[in-house]
Amino acid sequence: MKLWLRKIHLTLALLSGLFLLIVSLSGAVLIYAKDLQHLIQPEKWLVTPAEKPLNFDTLINSVQTQTQQKTVFLMPEQNPTMAWQFRLANNHYASVNPYTSNVIYTYQSTDTIYGFTLALHRWLLFESSDGNKPFKNWMSVCALLLLINVLIGFYLWVKPKNRIKRLAIKPKAKLRVLLYQLHTVLGVYFFVPLILIAFTGMAFNWKTQTQSVLELVTQNKVTNRPAPPKITALKNTELQYNLAINNAQAIFPKGELYRVYLPKKADDAIALRIQNPGESHAYSWVWVNPYTAKVVNSFDANSTNFTTQAWNFKYAFHIGNFAGPVVQFLWLLITLSLSFFIVTGVYFWLKRRNRK
Repeated sequence: MKLWLRKIHLTLALLSGLFLLIVSLSGAVLIYAKDLQHLIQPEKWLVTPAEKPLNFDTLINSVQTQTQQKTVFLMPEQNPTMAWQFRLANNHYASVNPYTSNVIYTYQSTDTIYGFTLALHRWLLFESSDGNKPFKNWMSVCALLLLINVLIGFYLWVKPKNRIKRLAIKPKAKLRVLLYQLHTVLGVYFFVPLILIAFTGMAFNWKTQTQSVLELVTQNKVTNRPAPPKITALKNTELQYNLAINNAQAIFPKGELYRVYLPKKADDAIALRIQNPGESHAYSWVWVNPYTAKVVNSFDANSTNFTTQAWNFKYAFHIGNFAGPVVQFLWLLITLSLSFFIVTGVYFWLKRRNRK
């Protein structure tokens, strides 16, 4: 039994090792990717603060005039030194000074360190002409293989006797022995976060399946936000972006504005995505009529059940963005440990082959 499990452990690692190595290294970069962008190219992402940003009407109209593209959504920043990002109808982005409305940089997502690394991490950069990302499923398969392999590795440690003694590391041991000890000890210490990181990684692509697992475990259902409401379009009426957005923000006055989705069609509402106090990410919403500036619906994610909040926590947990810089650094170590497991696993396999 133990011998077969070791063979399965090795086989799964060899099948997915190269891709998990990419996931590991790209995931490590993603933790600090935006910080790296700001450090390397501050002129594209940082601005000199003024008293307050321009109103939304001025900003949106100015950006659309400068780019000759309709704005799809915009991402305000809480940090006054950071430029705001606008998504344009041609799938490009614009980095905008919110105090002057000047477009300081237009780009595609993969032109940035963060966008390139994210695309590599989630779908190996490949995107077909029709927008499909066929490697997303394979990356989810690799995450599933990682989850299974971590469980097998943990079982191989916990099953024999003297398991606590086998958590010792002897720095003066031979290289092969030292690497094996580190492989075992780190695998045990990082067992739980690796399992959950792999599971939450699958959740980005296999939403239905992973949500069903969570609902089975918690014996409850995830509450989905309401469908975006439709409104009656008013002809020859200007859209009141600023008043509408301000009225929407008044619904959750203590919340932080994360994104503003502008209407794509005449009967679409403006949608605000807001992070309320206590939320791990922005999961609360407000919809507002852009013609009359009246709020038509809202959704407070804080009022949902435990299962929903656990489901919503997956993004913050996956990237280690839920308890400050110390946890972020720990997540960096855990992410890089995956590369260590793969490299040392291949090393042990090659050593065994050479002895035969």
